Amino acid sequence: MALLPSGSAPKEVELVVIETTAFSLVIKGRPYHERYEGLQQYRTLDFHDVMQFDWSGNAVEKILVYDVEQQQLVPSTKLRPIFFENSVYQVIVHPKGESELSFYHEHPSLRKAISRVKLGSSYLLMGNLQFQNEVGLSTFEVRTERETLLKVTLEIFPSKLDYKRDYQKLLEEVNDEIYNLAYHFLKKTYLGAKVKLDGQPSLAEFYRLITVHFQTFLRAIERIERQPHHKLVKQHEKARGDQLQRLDSKARSYLRKNPHVFVKVKNGVELANRNVMPKEGLRIRKELTYDTLENRYVKWMIVRLIEKLEFLYEKLTVQKWRKSEADEDLLGKVKDMIRKLTLKKKNRFWNEVGLLDRSVMSLVLQMAPGYRDAFQIYLTVSKGLALQGKLYQMSVKDVAELYEVWTFLKLGQLLRKKYLQVSQDVIKVNRDGLFVRLDTNQSAKSVFKHPVTDEKIVLTYQHTERNPTTTQKPDSVLSIAKKGKDYSYDYVFDAKYRIDFAVKDSYYGKRYQTPGPLEEDINTMHRYRDSIVAKQKGPYERTAFGAYVLFPWEDEAGYSDHHFYKSIDEVNIGGLPFLPSATEMVEQFVEHLIEKSPEEIQEEGILPRGTKGDWFSSLDEHVLVGLVSSEDQYRRCMQEAEYVLDAGALKRGWQEASYVALYVSKEAKMTRNGVWSYGKVKDVSVGEDGLVRFVVDSWTNLDAVIKPVHYGIAGYAMTTLTHLKEAKELPELFVKSKDELAIWRMLRRVSDEVRVELDAEQLDEASGIERYRFKDLEVRLDRLESRMEIVKGEFVKVVEYEELRKKPSGVFREVLKVMGE
Repeated sequence: MALLPSGSAPKEVELVVIETTAFSLVIKGRPYHERYEGLQQYRTLDFHDVMQFDWSGNAVEKILVYDVEQQQLVPSTKLRPIFFENSVYQVIVHPKGESELSFYHEHPSLRKAISRVKLGSSYLLMGNLQFQNEVGLSTFEVRTERETLLKVTLEIFPSKLDYKRDYQKLLEEVNDEIYNLAYHFLKKTYLGAKVKLDGQPSLAEFYRLITVHFQTFLRAIERIERQPHHKLVKQHEKARGDQLQRLDSKARSYLRKNPHVFVKVKNGVELANRNVMPKEGLRIRKELTYDTLENRYVKWMIVRLIEKLEFLYEKLTVQKWRKSEADEDLLGKVKDMIRKLTLKKKNRFWNEVGLLDRSVMSLVLQMAPGYRDAFQIYLTVSKGLALQGKLYQMSVKDVAELYEVWTFLKLGQLLRKKYLQVSQDVIKVNRDGLFVRLDTNQSAKSVFKHPVTDEKIVLTYQHTERNPTTTQKPDSVLSIAKKGKDYSYDYVFDAKYRIDFAVKDSYYGKRYQTPGPLEEDINTMHRYRDSIVAKQKGPYERTAFGAYVLFPWEDEAGYSDHHFYKSIDEVNIGGLPFLPSATEMVEQFVEHLIEKSPEEIQEEGILPRGTKGDWFSSLDEHVLVGLVSSEDQYRRCMQEAEYVLDAGALKRGWQEASYVALYVSKEAKMTRNGVWSYGKVKDVSVGEDGLVRFVVDSWTNLDAVIKPVHYGIAGYAMTTLTHLKEAKELPELFVKSKDELAIWRMLRRVSDEVRVELDAEQLDEASGIERYRFKDLEVRLDRLESRMEIVKGEFVKVVEYEELRKKPSGVFREVLKVMGE
């Protein structure tokens, strides 16, 4: 075949040509996949993977495979990949003689895809092999009625993952987390596997193991039948006295217990001054038997294998699993194994062997011919499989399903790196069928705790969300609790094994320039966020604050300029690349969500749950905290439901007060002092005596007393209702500026014991907060320089207020970092 002109990129070429004496075989298709614009672009890439291509057969004359570098067919050697998932390959088999040829593939859909097409007096075998999201090795055969003429193994590569770096790592991580979760019973492709020393094998693994070893097991049984282990068993039978020879203990005991059998004789044994001989007794007879523990164990192995094969056959015929007509070829193989083992069990030799009733430890099973092979094979098929071996052909789940499971397991793994795992019920698997899968019938989730703030983080897999219209079931939902809020902030992460490669001149390429998630998948994220709602004491509110597509792409740096990455900052909807080789962007993003303050989340969201409450808190109602300096004054306030204050002491802004709270000073000499009662103002009047009376509806007690801690109020102080309800110490009521408030809320996430220090001992005389203290950390506020200093011992970290306003979650991480110093 001549070289193609430079720059040409054929859509379809002959990929494989095989000539034998009996037929010709051709496979046609594209030698590259959709992520490349054409063959020329694929050629120029530094692609290190080597494709596996194997064949075996009779009278093969020529094998040629397409070489991407030379752009022509060459003898089969080490070549770059030319077969990819989600591609279609045309197969044509042209017979050269009169033999009736047939095409065989283990998977029924591919077996049926290649059919006989009559062509005049001759015929062709032709059709299309289509591999969806299935990668690995795929073997097909060309047969006559009597024999296999040719066996070919192709390697199908993933188009969205790096085969060596991502796909195999993905498989490894899924199987490490939940053993044999990656395996499937029967797929169009397979991977090599080797026996694992531990693990409970699934039916899929058992089938692969037994098919490889079945004939060897039968031969081992036949050898045992020819040369079985046996033993001599002593039997005792009655005999005449003259036939008795050497006596054992049982025979002697018989004579002792039956003295009447002795008779007087002329020449005998002297006994009690008489010569006697027994007229009868017990003699020993040795008998050969095959009913040994070793043979019983082999019979037990045969019975166990029959039971397991029958269970497999039952599962194969269950409509729920197969969802289509049964594969008669597969059922025939299993049925044939059951029939052959059943015939063995009915053999006269095994009928005479009893049932096993104890454990067996025997060198015969480990060393004797036949026994050793049967025993080793039984142990082998009772074990699990580890991928990347050579001996067994193990089908695995398709890449899309694997990717979905991996994303959830990997998110949990990333959370475990930084947060404490409290509980998990995610490792629940369903082993009822022919393959293992995550059990989603019940809510599967992992619960974590922030090591500093104690805030709860929950990762849920396929949790069903019901709303008044439809039911939503996103792949993964991350729920983050925040201190001071009675609801969680939910974020949807949905795995989509789909990507638009932004091919030049395509709509996506022109609009977005770089590869990224599909637009329709981004639209699905809008639907998830808008339809996941909850109802609490009022109308439905959205509980999802953001929704993100996780898609298979490795270039995190290049993707950072993509429209669907920038949209996350704007509307909290977008996409994130996520692969075993690309987890940094998702890891940092999840950490950012967890470290954010509730206020920062609300600012970024688009009116989700809690927005109304947060909006009202920004217009928070003011509270006048008035001094009560005697027990009599306190009693009058309680009894008359009012608080009285000298009008001359009032300063600007007092009219904004919607509530009045009472500060009981230590001068009142009551059992406790501080703030614990407040009431909503019903009426305000100024009397001729110059006194202002605040009349309240009723007095309400706070959950806990706000303690003075070396501070007081000389007359009265103004605060907000939110501060009143959240404060534990009197200085906390003084927090006024947005910066002071942001710092205070941030520190309260870290500790409930934050102390506020003012620049005066009386709240109404102080001009500002000097510092916050908790544990061994001090946060100093510098109003003149508009900055804060985080101090621990000799270590000082300076943070500008501007940085606090722009990225409060980043400052929060700095606080956590200093705490860990």
